[in-house]
Amino acid sequence: MALLQISEPGQAPAPHQRRDAVGIDLGTTNSLVAAVRSGSAVVLANHDGDVSTPSVVYFAEDGTAIVGREAEAQSVVDPMNTIRSAKRLMGKGSADLAGTWLAGHYTFDTGDEAMPAFVTQAGNKSAIDVSAAILSRLKTVATESVGGDLVGAVITVPAYFDDAQRQATKDAATLAGLPVLRLINEPTAAAVAYGLDRDETGTVVVYDLGGGTFDISVLKMQSGLFEVLATAGDTALGGDDFDEAVVELLSSLAGVLDLEDRGAQRRALKCARDLKEALSDQESVEVDWDIDGSRSWQGTISRAQFNTAIEGLVKKTLSPCRRVMRDADLDNSDISAVVMVGGATRVPLVRDSVSEFFNQTVLTDINPDQVVAVGAAIQADVLAGNKPDSDLLLLDVIPLSLGLETMGGLAEKIVPRNTTIPIARAQEFTTYKDGQTALALHVVQGERELVDDCRSLARFELSGFPSRVAGAVRIQVLFQVDADGLLTVSAMEKESGVLATIDVKPSYGLSDGDIESMLKDSMDYAAEDMHKRLLQEQRVDAERVLEAIAAALAADGEDHLDDGERAAIDGHIELVSQALSGEDGDAIKSAVEALERGSASFVERRMNASVKQLMAGQHVDAVVAKLEESEEP
Repeated sequence: MALLQISEPGQAPAPHQRRDAVGIDLGTTNSLVAAVRSGSAVVLANHDGDVSTPSVVYFAEDGTAIVGREAEAQSVVDPMNTIRSAKRLMGKGSADLAGTWLAGHYTFDTGDEAMPAFVTQAGNKSAIDVSAAILSRLKTVATESVGGDLVGAVITVPAYFDDAQRQATKDAATLAGLPVLRLINEPTAAAVAYGLDRDETGTVVVYDLGGGTFDISVLKMQSGLFEVLATAGDTALGGDDFDEAVVELLSSLAGVLDLEDRGAQRRALKCARDLKEALSDQESVEVDWDIDGSRSWQGTISRAQFNTAIEGLVKKTLSPCRRVMRDADLDNSDISAVVMVGGATRVPLVRDSVSEFFNQTVLTDINPDQVVAVGAAIQADVLAGNKPDSDLLLLDVIPLSLGLETMGGLAEKIVPRNTTIPIARAQEFTTYKDGQTALALHVVQGERELVDDCRSLARFELSGFPSRVAGAVRIQVLFQVDADGLLTVSAMEKESGVLATIDVKPSYGLSDGDIESMLKDSMDYAAEDMHKRLLQEQRVDAERVLEAIAAALAADGEDHLDDGERAAIDGHIELVSQALSGEDGDAIKSAVEALERGSASFVERRMNASVKQLMAGQHVDAVVAKLEESEEP
C-alpha cells in the first residue's frame, strides 16, 4: 500500500522515495525475476549472466542448497539429490504422486505427512523447501541488482492453482524471507505486459504452456483495466510431458526397455529436451544418445516423428480452450488477439494447432519466456507505490465454485466459478432442529450438486448461540476471497453476534487433472446431478415434516385427536417413510402432501388452542403488544 506524503501548509511536499519491488515468474522449468528500471520493466540477469535461472536445486551433504545452472550440472552425476520440477507438487498430497513422472525419478517419504518429501542427503525436502531455495536465489539476484532491500514481490502462479497451491507458494516466499505483495495469475501478468506495451484494447486470449502447467485465459482490456472473463487449464501438463514423450520415442527406436538407473534417466531427459528445442527450428536432427555409459544410439529424428509423439498432449490443451470460450460466452470472431506464453509454445505444432483452433495467426513476436515476469514487475511497481497515478487495475477470477454442505449432503454454491476477485459474498442459513445451539460448517469446492462429488476444503463449528425452534435462527455465512485467491469463511448468528472464522488452508491441493475432471463431470452428469439434488431436497423436506409431526403428536396428540384420526395420520406417516426408502422424488412429494392434508385439521386445532391459551385472562391490546415485541429483531 502506498504511503501518503503530508506536508505542513506552505511547505513543498517531500519527494517520493522509490520503493524497490520485483516481479517473479516461479516456473516449473525456469524462473525469472524482473524489476522496473528507469520506467521500463526489465528481466534481471543472475550470477551466470543469464536472465533465466533453471528451477533446479542441488542439496549438498552439508545442507547447502545450490540453485540454477550449477545445480543442473549435478543432475546426471547425483540425480537423487538434484531436484527439478518441484512446482508440480506444490500444495499436493502424497496420494497425488501416483502416476506422475516424478514418482519414477525420485525417492519420496510420504509417511504421515500430507505433503510428500524428496529424500535427499541433506534430509527430507518438500516442494515448498525447493521453491523457497529458488526464491531465495532470485531475491539475492534482485537485491544485488537494485542495490538495496526489497519491499516485496509479486509472484505469478498458474491460473488454475487452487487455494492450497497458492498458499504453498506464499509459504515458500515466507521461508525465503520475501514479502509477497500479491499473487497474480500467469496469463494475467502476460496480458499486463502485452497490453501496456502495445496500449491494446479488446478481448485477448492468453495461451500459457510452460514446463509443468497449462493455462488458458480470456481477458478484456481497456484503458488500464484487465478483467479476466474466464480461465481454464491443467496444473499437470507442460513441456516436461513433451520431454517424457520424446524419451519414449527414443527408447522405442533404440530398443531400450527400461531406464532404471537414475543417471540414465537424467541423460535421456536432457537428450529429449535438446532434441525438442532443436526440432523447433529444424525439420530433422541427428541424435547421439548416450544411454547408460555403456550403450549408445545414433539416428535421425524428424519433426514429423516428434509431432506424432506429442500430438495427444497438444490436443489435450484444446479441451480447456473450448471450455474457456464457452464460459466467457464468446466465439472466435470476438477475439482480437491470441498471445502465446511459455517456453513450450515455441514448438511449431503447438502454434499451428492453436492458430487453427482460434482461426487466426497467434502472436509470437513477444518473448514467451520473459513476458510473465515483466508483467509481474509492472504490477509490483504499482503496488509498491511508485506510480500513484497509475490506472492499472487487475480483475482476476476463481477457477472453481466455492460453497457449503447443506442437509442431505447437498453442495450449496456461494461463489460461482469465474467470479471476479477480490470478492465477499454472504448467504443466510438456519437450523434444522429445535433447540439447536451449534452448527457444523463444511466448506467445499467444485461444480457437482452433491458434496461427495466435490472437494472438501475445511470444516469448522459455530456454537454458543441461543436455543430456538428450527428455522428461527439466522446465521450469515460470509465467503471472502482476496486478491491472491485465498479464502476466508466466517459464520455469525445474527441475534447473539456469536462469530466463528476460518482461513481455509487445505493440507494439499487437487490431484493431477482433478480440476479439469471436476468441470467435465459437472457437464457430463448435469442431468443426473440435478435429479439427485431434487431427490435429496425432497428427502430433507420429508424428514423435516416427519420430525415436526412427531413432536406435535407427542405433545398434543391425545388432547386433539380421536383414535380414528390418529390412525389416519399414522397411516400417512407410514406412507412417507416407505417413499423415503425409494428413489422416486415425486412419490416422496406426493406422500408428504397427503400427510399435510391429512393432518391439517389437527394442526388447526393445535393453533386454536395455543391462541386461546395465550389470550386467557389478558386484554387484547396486551396480547398484541406482546406479539409485536416478539417480532422485533
